[in-house]
Amino acid sequence: MHRIVFLERESIIAEVRRPDFPHHWVEHAQTLQHEVKERLAGATMAIVNKLQIDAELIAALPALQMVAVAATGSNNIDVDACRERGIVVSNVRGYAVHSVPEQVLAMLLALSRNLFAYRQAVVDGRWQRSGQFCFFDYPIRDLHGATLALIGSGSLGSGVARLAAAFGMRVLRSERKDALSVRPGYTPFAEALRQADVVSLHCPLNAETARLIGEAELRSMKTSALLINTARGGLVDEAALARALQEGWIAGAGFDVLSVEPPRSGNALLAPELLALPNFLLTPHVAWASQPAMQALADQLIDNLEAFARGEPQHVLT
Repeated sequence: MHRIVFLERESIIAEVRRPDFPHHWVEHAQTLQHEVKERLAGATMAIVNKLQIDAELIAALPALQMVAVAATGSNNIDVDACRERGIVVSNVRGYAVHSVPEQVLAMLLALSRNLFAYRQAVVDGRWQRSGQFCFFDYPIRDLHGATLALIGSGSLGSGVARLAAAFGMRVLRSERKDALSVRPGYTPFAEALRQADVVSLHCPLNAETARLIGEAELRSMKTSALLINTARGGLVDEAALARALQEGWIAGAGFDVLSVEPPRSGNALLAPELLALPNFLLTPHVAWASQPAMQALADQLIDNLEAFARGEPQHVLT
């Protein structure tokens, strides 16, 4: 009988059905990193979201057969160490194909149309003092006709592309940063950054993509460009982005992620002067979290457990 331990139950606000095979189910609302080893002792299946499962921990869990990631990103799992031990790692895919793209477009609309600046102006009484029916203190740009560069063209990037096309945007799919050749239908990385009015990140975080966007990349973008990140905070040099926003290298940014979450010890993007900027929008990693998306995630999570139990593992990363 499988012993299933769900370490971060509160990370999903959805109904999680019980698997249809014999098992013993244990769940914890939250788990601190130092509690993981003890709580997974004897577990054959572990359900994790953002907790670290490294080689040392894997070596200390001889009963473990499967790690079910309650997310798509798996940079918190030592996949190589799991592979060496014969542990199957499965993730959840495609559950946020509407939620994340809609958040991207919401951020683009808010920033392009300067909604935060205009709302604050009304709060401050600017409209009430205006000499005519409206005022034009902040530039307003249409998405129609603007160029969107997608870095990452999986299900989420493709979802953003569909919505962007509906707004009349021109969509470029960026090739990998250090690619030796360019695939048909793709644009060289550096050229995509130069052409873009908007850059949206949708790639995984790994050794090749860490700090993919740094000072050089930010300075190569148009001063009128926007940067959107709903993927992983570590894709961007956050200190460089803070300078870019304060010094006007780019026009604005919308971020749903930070390099460390939750940001217990501060972060360059949490500086009060930065959060006060009308052209910077930061949300707490919720782009994926519409109710339908969370339910789809929960359903697929259990599907992955059941597939493993019947000897047909799916969505395997190892």
